[in-house]
Amino acid sequence: MVERSGVVPNVQEDFSALRSILVTGSPLPDSTWDWVYQSVSDNVRLGSDSGGTDITSAFIGSNPFQPVHRGEIMGPYLGVDVQAWNAQGERVWDEVGELVITKPMPSMPVYFWNDLDGSRYRAAYFDMYPGTWRHGDWVTQSKEGTFVVHGRSDSTINRGGIRMGSADITHVVDQVPGVSASMVIGAELAGGDYYMPLFVVPEPGRALSDELKANIVTAIREHISPRYVPDEIIEAPAVPRTRTGKLLEIPVKKLFQGADPSTLNRATTEDAEVLDWYARTAQSYTARGPRPTE
Repeated sequence: MVERSGVVPNVQEDFSALRSILVTGSPLPDSTWDWVYQSVSDNVRLGSDSGGTDITSAFIGSNPFQPVHRGEIMGPYLGVDVQAWNAQGERVWDEVGELVITKPMPSMPVYFWNDLDGSRYRAAYFDMYPGTWRHGDWVTQSKEGTFVVHGRSDSTINRGGIRMGSADITHVVDQVPGVSASMVIGAELAGGDYYMPLFVVPEPGRALSDELKANIVTAIREHISPRYVPDEIIEAPAVPRTRTGKLLEIPVKKLFQGADPSTLNRATTEDAEVLDWYARTAQSYTARGPRPTE
């Protein structure tokens, strides 16, 4: 926010005593790394880390013995066996993968309250790779050991650092007269941008009119928060589902974050043509950019 406001702190203030700045919460855009050195101090050590409230700690971060590179986190913290894995559970280098922890950490939770059989706990961390903790972040690990964090890999909507389950939003939208079904995603984009489109399937015989869009926005504002009004409301032929009826939010999110459509697993989808429609829509978005809701 300070960078975008045009403020240049070192014009009036002396930061010669400042030795380091540590940032966290979400990936810092490359432009802000540059801004720190240009507008705060060219002699400061800018570092970043990534972890989670659930572990009361961090997985990867800064240390005083390695050089600073724009947009990169230096490596794992002590005692953390962190890696990037692809969908097949294979370790990958220099490509986007899931952040996983392959050996236990002392601060990891071992159970959830009111989860007597441990099913919620296992579903939260071990659903994709049995026996290996998947934290839900996209990362790229270089062969030198540094990391780039791209954002959340799950379907959580993260607006301004405040997260909400996508189902909480679509539950409200689906109650709006004229809406047959809906799906919302939150895609972390290059440069720190965030794109939150809402896909709406109108009831048979209806179209996504301006009036219906306005009713949807009003419902979200009144029943959830103005924070979660989507960046764009898009009419869709259907919502993509697996053969067991689960929404395919994460594959669609990956498409809008630049994933190759050829990587989609169409064999598990209820209707592959619907998923192909979302792939084409994502490619169109990349070419034209978003159209605002209001």
